[in-house]
Amino acid sequence: MSETTAGTGASYAAAGVDIEAGDRAVELMKEWVKKTQRPEVAGLGGLGGFAGLFDASALKRFERPLLASATDGVGTKVDLARQLGVYDTIGHDLVAMVMDDIVVCGAEPLFMTDYICVGKVHPERVAAIVKGIAEGCVLAGCALVGGETAEHPGLLGPDDFDVAGAGTGVVEADRVLGPDRIRKGDAVIAMASSGLHSNGYSLVRHVVFDRAKMTLGQQVEEFGRTLGEELLEPTRIYSLDCLALTRTTDVHAFSHVTGGGLAANLARVIPEGLHATVDRSTWAPGAVFDLVGKAGQVERLELEKTLNMGVGMIAVVPEASVDVALATLADRGVDSWVAGEITDRGDHATGAELTGDYAK
Repeated sequence: MSETTAGTGASYAAAGVDIEAGDRAVELMKEWVKKTQRPEVAGLGGLGGFAGLFDASALKRFERPLLASATDGVGTKVDLARQLGVYDTIGHDLVAMVMDDIVVCGAEPLFMTDYICVGKVHPERVAAIVKGIAEGCVLAGCALVGGETAEHPGLLGPDDFDVAGAGTGVVEADRVLGPDRIRKGDAVIAMASSGLHSNGYSLVRHVVFDRAKMTLGQQVEEFGRTLGEELLEPTRIYSLDCLALTRTTDVHAFSHVTGGGLAANLARVIPEGLHATVDRSTWAPGAVFDLVGKAGQVERLELEKTLNMGVGMIAVVPEASVDVALATLADRGVDSWVAGEITDRGDHATGAELTGDYAK
């Protein structure tokens, strides 16, 4: 076999992977990652190492610390960010999907890592995505200790990308929230969502683009802004709000309303023998839910098992704790209300159901 002629051999760059662009992206994102530091990660290296470090000696304050972990992505909402050229909000969605799952058991978010997969590294674009993740981590009270940016030419188009993340939290063993704490007579408190959050976008995109023939730049009177701005509204991050509730009053359980909808997610924390009834008349879903339903002629039950319908997080508390819970959430700027109660299971087939009609 003859020796390859100089300058004509294959290379990583020729195959579509730009290492220098990746290095520049890391430099651009460093300032944002630094803003997420907690005391447990300060001085333990920085972005660019092979692993993120967290000082576990901080957990000595716990009698029996249990680590809680979760991982998630943002789904097809990333395609709307790509189409709109807006990359610094999708990270809020990612943090919310991970850390709001972790806080459900009462765990304090500690740290998070991210994974960004792109067809081609555009340093400023990657840095904007990480900026959003970092801002989300600040809102969740956790540190962003590391991540990975992978370039997949040939598998993804040059403007295509996806994001995923994993997080870790900690909770005292005897303070874990969940089904075993729920009692008959408990109140179901609903916390308002900021919009669609990050679930059901395959249905939403099918309805607004394929059936209603709408465009992202189209002004929608009911929204008071464009369709694209409404659909890209970041997922609310409830982590610190939920932790505040655990400090100010008795909380028996939380439920993060994501894929599957309100009833299915609430049922996951309802124990055998008990039943959660949620009254639709206690709130009016936002205009975006009405638009998807009407434009797609989507049946109500289909909407409810796909979208959050205006409720992003549920807290189950004793009746005596309701006033303090609502006041705590109001002080934090979270719109909340009593939406239902816990009763005996009776002949109900599932642990939770929605009843009545939505308020107008």
